[in-house]
Amino acid sequence: MMVESNASYSVESLKCAIISKFGVDARFYTCSAENLTADDLIAFLREKGKFIAQADGFSTSPDKICNH
Repeated sequence: MMVESNASYSVESLKCAIISKFGVDARFYTCSAENLTADDLIAFLREKGKFIAQADGFSTSPDKICNH
């Protein structure tokens, strides 16, 4: 979603975009975590270094995505 949007986000704007696209009750899974809320997912991605700092927030790129 972030790569496709080609946008820069703040934590709050990313959370709003996730909820808008997937709903407030959505849960997310990664290769090493499961049952994540939007807040959990954002914290997880930040911790794993998936975000790229921008002047107005952060973004990501395809090379930051695991393919396993």
